[in-house]
Amino acid sequence: MKDTKCEVLPQEVVSALGGQAFTIEVASRVKRLPPYLFGRLNQIKYEKRTQGIDIIDLGMGNPIDPTPQPIVEKLCEAVHDPRNHRYSTNAIGLFNLRREVAHFYEREWGVELDPSREVVCTIGSKEGLSHLFLALLEPGNTTLVPSPAFPVHLHGPALAGARVATIPLREQEELLGEIVQAIESEKPKVLILNFPHNPTAMTVELGFFEEIVSIALRYNVIVVHDFAYCCTAFDGYRPPSFLQVKGAKEVGIEFNTMSKIFNMPGWRLGFCVGNRQIIEALARIKGYYDYGIFQPVQIASIIALRECRAYATEQARLYQHRRDILVDGLSHSGWQVEKPRATMFVWAPIHEKYRSMGSMEFSLMLLNEAKVSVSPGLAFGQEGEGFLRFALVENELRLKQAIRQIHKAINK
Repeated sequence: MKDTKCEVLPQEVVSALGGQAFTIEVASRVKRLPPYLFGRLNQIKYEKRTQGIDIIDLGMGNPIDPTPQPIVEKLCEAVHDPRNHRYSTNAIGLFNLRREVAHFYEREWGVELDPSREVVCTIGSKEGLSHLFLALLEPGNTTLVPSPAFPVHLHGPALAGARVATIPLREQEELLGEIVQAIESEKPKVLILNFPHNPTAMTVELGFFEEIVSIALRYNVIVVHDFAYCCTAFDGYRPPSFLQVKGAKEVGIEFNTMSKIFNMPGWRLGFCVGNRQIIEALARIKGYYDYGIFQPVQIASIIALRECRAYATEQARLYQHRRDILVDGLSHSGWQVEKPRATMFVWAPIHEKYRSMGSMEFSLMLLNEAKVSVSPGLAFGQEGEGFLRFALVENELRLKQAIRQIHKAINK
């Protein structure tokens, strides 16, 4: 019998019935997504590591430090209870966990929350934000985002069908003026904020949020604040919560996550707090998409919020120490970088000798020549071009090794 060869095309397959072309057309929302720059860097990283090359990864904000032991022990205990192997009893989170979130907010920022109506737990803040945009936005709506920005702040609204308008991230007073001008011209439904900021590490004072609430009330704009780095601050700075401001719960919500506070990024647990109508809308959407978070994770998170605040304080001290090592080391190489007072990142302009390369090519140069992975500013929006983001996730010895390798590469 003669061999036959069947050639299958990626998007067009000839049907065995009638010989007609079968075409797969992906949704336009997928086609509109820009190239994922992190994917290209991750692939190169993977290839080098399979070749046995040691890459120091300062690109992704993925903490290497362990979750505090009391949290791990509570998880192990809860896992052994077969009642916790079933679907979670509530897609929006165990009531005891939501109550502990409310207690945490009251202790940290003096914010009173009703755990029944003003708190919903999410599978990390990224999932929560994505579902929130589905709950709030539709085609014809506009969101306003200071840029550079964490990618989900830009692409989450777009995937929900909304238009995204960006303004350059400025210092507090100038940014407030830009926001007012953009609101008057763009008529956004939602304003997305994120302080302490990822990727730039910019911080604000409580007075900034007081102005934001006033603006939101005046122009009827919903405020979504991403507060992931609420406890990761240095040099005596204490990041304010948006919800500390009188009237904030009338105009918006705040997202938070266990990932950075308690070194629980892989556990995937976050929460959204604030305006009751928005919380209800998010809870309703989540009821159609998921069955909630694995219950042992929720039970362990109760212990985290209740008993492990000291661990978060110690972790912030560790990040501050790493910040000083990295920034001082880069400065000794003639690379002028400012010390941030919050987050787990350092936002640095491209080294003066290499400004013409652009952030993506310079990141690739560091990956190839220094064996150090960093995030190109362009990955956070066009306004991030000309900068790099370093994540403070490696230990002291690895950071010092990275500095030596970077110094050798940029002075080659």
